[in-house]
Amino acid sequence: MGAPSTDKVRNVVLLGHGDAGKTSLAEAMLFMAGQTKRLGSVAEGHSNLDYEAEEVKRKITLNLALAPLEHNGVKVNIIDTPGYADFIGDAIAGMEAAEMALFVVDAVAGPQVQTRKLWKLATEMGIAKAIFINRMDKEHADFAAAMKSLEEAFGHRVGAVQIPLGAEEDFRGVIDIIRMKAYHHEEDKEQVLEIPADLKDAAESARDKLCELVAEADDDLMMKYLEGERLTQEELETLLDKAIAQSTFIPVFVGSATAMQGVEDLLDDIVTFFPEPTAHGPLTTVDGSEMHITTGGEVAAHVFKTLSDPYVGRMNFVKVVSGTLKPGDELVNSRTGKKERVAHVYKMTGKETTDIEAAPAGDIAVLTKLSDTLTNDTLSAKGDVAFAPLPLPEPLYPVAIVAKTKADEDKLGSALKSIVEEDPSLILRRDEETHQTVITSYGDAAIDVLLNRLHDRFHVEAELVDIRIPYRETIRKTAQAQGRHKKQTGGSGQFADCWLRLEPNPGAGYEFLDEIVGGRISKPFIVAIDKGVQDTMTSGAIAGYPVVDVKVAVYDGSMHSVDSNEMAFKTAARIGFRAAAEKADPVILEPIATLSIEVPDEHAGAVMGDISSIRGRILGMDAPEAGVQVIHAQAPYAEVVHYSPHLRSITSGTGTYTLSIESYEQVPGDVQKKLVEEYQKEKAEGH
Repeated sequence: MGAPSTDKVRNVVLLGHGDAGKTSLAEAMLFMAGQTKRLGSVAEGHSNLDYEAEEVKRKITLNLALAPLEHNGVKVNIIDTPGYADFIGDAIAGMEAAEMALFVVDAVAGPQVQTRKLWKLATEMGIAKAIFINRMDKEHADFAAAMKSLEEAFGHRVGAVQIPLGAEEDFRGVIDIIRMKAYHHEEDKEQVLEIPADLKDAAESARDKLCELVAEADDDLMMKYLEGERLTQEELETLLDKAIAQSTFIPVFVGSATAMQGVEDLLDDIVTFFPEPTAHGPLTTVDGSEMHITTGGEVAAHVFKTLSDPYVGRMNFVKVVSGTLKPGDELVNSRTGKKERVAHVYKMTGKETTDIEAAPAGDIAVLTKLSDTLTNDTLSAKGDVAFAPLPLPEPLYPVAIVAKTKADEDKLGSALKSIVEEDPSLILRRDEETHQTVITSYGDAAIDVLLNRLHDRFHVEAELVDIRIPYRETIRKTAQAQGRHKKQTGGSGQFADCWLRLEPNPGAGYEFLDEIVGGRISKPFIVAIDKGVQDTMTSGAIAGYPVVDVKVAVYDGSMHSVDSNEMAFKTAARIGFRAAAEKADPVILEPIATLSIEVPDEHAGAVMGDISSIRGRILGMDAPEAGVQVIHAQAPYAEVVHYSPHLRSITSGTGTYTLSIESYEQVPGDVQKKLVEEYQKEKAEGH
């Protein structure tokens, strides 16, 4: 099934806090539309969308998944996304591909932390929003309380288009406020009921608010409404899609995904009132220009997600922005400049792919076996279009990873590269200073999943090791020492003699001075001394960390006409530098992280107290909006290298932060003593 045309496409991303029932809702819609033969269940481990081994084991969504279906002649691309903070990258990818965000909210818990964060992101990305209150059949489900919490969280534009028939174990269906009819789903059929007498007043009240909010989308009808005239059914339905697309009105649906109540009515409204692709705002290109969904013209498609399948290979999820994508098309990747031939165009339901004849502008498709196309790439007829990358937050949780066995060492690098190509929220780098392979993610859960994927998909056993902090060493006093190297082994020997003076050079880096007079050491050997000093500085004076901010002068020495050479003077320089550094009050410097931490007012005190407890200091505070504080602070990087899960813990998941390293400071004496002891121990053990 491909979409017949752009106006017959709806792209809806499901968003919300983990365990709100997003995947269950997608499964219900797939089943109700006849796309799947049985209702998939996350709890029972046979979900069509949560099919990866890790998802089945954990019973949570870890990857974006597509659930295309057809309803009343319209293709609806449902995009299921993870609800946990560590996997927010896929939620953002889903928003990039959709025109509509449907937030799934638990009827008891209301809008939780991640829902509020994703709501803010959806607003920033300019997509329209709707809400589905799920699990009305759950114990303690309370529609009125849920609506109140939604209004408090998201404002007065939130309004019900459905209200429930009963609650908890008595929940039996929904009242459609747009059409003023009641619906009860039983077996395979949706039964139309009369609105119960005891709920008529509630339904009329909800319709009044609906009409008031929708009328704001049209000035003439707003005046009519304010003058006391009611909107006609035609006026209401004509305005509703405009009001939703403009975010003048945010519709709230209600039901139970697992009981199939409210789902068919939701599908009816998706195809009738949710915005089609051309109603969405423009996509931004890398050069800052804008491009709308365009049915005509040459093909252009944006890759918003990449998956690697052990059997199929790399699969690229694309949103067609202009033209019509067909098998046989030859497109150019704007990043590489290389041509890519489209052999097949697929629709994908969970992990199942089906060939389609074409994907028009606005539709979502999956391409396979492209040679070098990754997430954020743009494919177009001439390669002259490049869309901006996904607006991902910076990952701030680094870990060092190593292979468990020698046999896995060679495989680890390529396996990590493959996983990172799928997921741009992971950053892979080789730290040449600490000689570690470092993966940076959004949190420990993402790293745990990565380790399991290495094992399950690539058969690579890997483990985490402590990440090495990039300490530095320097000196606080001026000192001098002789570096003398003499070796006689028969025939030509080795001889070099130099006197070095070390001085602190705060903030000015390394400086080398040649103070030799009278030719006591020739120029080529002076150069060798400089190189020997710099080589020694890389391995530290007391704890193996690079030495910085030191001025070194060679002011005396001697050489032998036969036995002196550059290697001998490099060795003498190393001896002299170490001897002088020991007398120059060597100290260890630690990187200082500058943080900006955004938290709700109620958590500001706890965060400031925590910063003080980890040798940090508060620099100031801002209040960018009501109820929010931004705390500016500095703390040793060693104390905040894994701050992400810690901040979530002390702020109940509401805190966010940015981090940068801009300075170094001397470590306290007890910390220096510990670092030196650890270094000496490792040295003695031969590491």
